[in-house]
Amino acid sequence: LDWLISNCSSTLMIHYRFITLLFSLYFASCSNNYEEVKNINKVELVPAGLTKDFVLKYTDSAKLKATLKSPLNIDFTNQPFPYSEFPNGLEIEFYDEIEGTTTVSSDYGIVYYQTRIVSLEGDVTIKSPDSSFVKSEQIYWDPEQEWLFSEKKVLFSSDDYTIRAKKLDADRSFKLLKTGKLDGNFLFTEN
Repeated sequence: LDWLISNCSSTLMIHYRFITLLFSLYFASCSNNYEEVKNINKVELVPAGLTKDFVLKYTDSAKLKATLKSPLNIDFTNQPFPYSEFPNGLEIEFYDEIEGTTTVSSDYGIVYYQTRIVSLEGDVTIKSPDSSFVKSEQIYWDPEQEWLFSEKKVLFSSDDYTIRAKKLDADRSFKLLKTGKLDGNFLFTEN
């Protein structure tokens, strides 16, 4: 009986060591691959085109109306929701024979072709021919309606006024203008 107990206990020890080794190998082979699992369904967007030193000139009736310049344009018009991105900023000049040139610049821009909305982000500045300007962190532009809007703080400035507003909703000429709460200094004449 002693012989059987000693042989069984040796066999159990061998099995115990073998099972311990298997579990050790199993747990050692497991790793935290959460990032890999997250990326399984991630789709890599491949642009239709990439243009450095991008320049686009818009003409109407053989007259130059606008010029868009950017260090980099990434064209994603091959996507289900097509867009074009300007990750290193852009500058647009709008030419008007009567009123002069209006310049728009931002640190980042994106054009959504289906909705026809342009999002300008970063240091967005719209400078009029009379040197007045509008600044904001983000301004959306609807070129079809010639409408500008933003829910970010906006600064309007010229020789006669400096006004801060909580939001912007305006036509291109700023003749139709809605803003949130205003503060600042401005001159006006009473009629």
